Amino acid sequence: MVTAPTKQLSGWGRTAPSSAHVPPPPRNAEELAESLAAADGRGVLARGLGRSYGDAAQNAGGVVLEMTSLARVHSIDVDGARVDVDAGVSLDTLLRRLFPLGLTVPVLPGTRQVTVGGAIACDVHGKNHHVDGSFGQHVVSLDLLTADGQVRSLGPDEPDPELFWATVGGLGLTGLVLRATLAVRRVETSYVVSSTERAPDLDAVMARLTEEDQDHPYSVAWFDSVSRGRSMGRGLVMHGRDARADDLPPRLAGRPFRLPPERTVTMPYHLPPGLVNRVTGRAFNEVWFRKERRVRTEKVVPAFGFFHPLDAVAEWNRVYGPRGLCQYQLVVPFGAEDVVRRVVERIAVTGHVSCLNVLKRFGPGSPAPMSFPKRGWTLAVDLPVREGLDRLLTELDELVLGAGGRLYLAKDSRLDPATLPAMYPRLDEFRSVLHRVDPAGRFVSDLSRRLALRTAAGRTPEEP
Repeated sequence: MVTAPTKQLSGWGRTAPSSAHVPPPPRNAEELAESLAAADGRGVLARGLGRSYGDAAQNAGGVVLEMTSLARVHSIDVDGARVDVDAGVSLDTLLRRLFPLGLTVPVLPGTRQVTVGGAIACDVHGKNHHVDGSFGQHVVSLDLLTADGQVRSLGPDEPDPELFWATVGGLGLTGLVLRATLAVRRVETSYVVSSTERAPDLDAVMARLTEEDQDHPYSVAWFDSVSRGRSMGRGLVMHGRDARADDLPPRLAGRPFRLPPERTVTMPYHLPPGLVNRVTGRAFNEVWFRKERRVRTEKVVPAFGFFHPLDAVAEWNRVYGPRGLCQYQLVVPFGAEDVVRRVVERIAVTGHVSCLNVLKRFGPGSPAPMSFPKRGWTLAVDLPVREGLDRLLTELDELVLGAGGRLYLAKDSRLDPATLPAMYPRLDEFRSVLHRVDPAGRFVSDLSRRLALRTAAGRTPEEP
């Protein structure tokens, strides 16, 4: 049994911390295998940089292995546009290595502060899903340490494609991703040509995205979650593409791959509770909407700022206070636009406040049974935890479920497990793979227990 010190861990939302045994950072795969073999019935889980919002990277009473110590970039094949990396490498590190070589990661989530292993486990998506799909669709191969202590080399087609695709989006429950080869994309600069325009209401926001997203590799909208009436859901619609060398103005042309320093501003640890409230939320939404002109503007911006604006402020989640925040992200099929309107309306009417609001259109989903994206509308809001929030989100769950949609489990912290099979209709396929490669349930998380991901009975095999 592992006798490592205990450590309290939480997701980025800081809503449900729990304590686990956290051994010293592993130096190699052998030490990981030793920790796996020594773990008791509470199981083992990998953890990267802790950016899942809910409890996906927690394992109360069990062992949590911090993978960021395994962070070597083994090779970069510039001609073949491939990179071979340890699972603990962050996307920030990888981008800083790739951009000077004229390469980039093909799918970028809203933060660079996630590991490659975490990006695979959550099958992250970005502003270009409608064109390039999700992160897992660009994984050429991966090495997985399974419950029997074996390291299996997997690919999307062979060997064992079922286990490969169960690992993609599988939230760390199939084993420990040790290493991966990724297909990357060529770029001429580290900049993006970005265009932004205002839209007066939610219908206009959705119309702009529908009309134009296929003409732009990057497409996303921010919407106002506070305004009601005719202005409900007004927003900023943003499109973009990778900047070519001849797009750069003279002041940038001499340094086409310039990157910002790694230093960031850090949010103070002790902040008064209630900073995000109806008053501050209304003010933020108004200022953010007014910051852009009424007519479309186009400019060349750094890729880091375009994709990851919040990374400029470390620990920005502290602004939500000690009770934390819940990021609620849904996807519903095209044709269910009324559900999107109802969700935005209910948030505004009930007085719950979100400032970081995103609306996008997804393309087709991946072959992974537990991958979140599928063709349709995806909406995400960051809501401070306060009285009545769970009641509101349960109401929204029913709207999403009724439309044939689902929630993003990497961000969930409170979903009713009874709704899971309907939201993820291939759940039994995933469970079948888990029982094949990990029949004793060695890999487990707070989220997997809460949502009964391993068994329909709501318990892992080793629990009575």
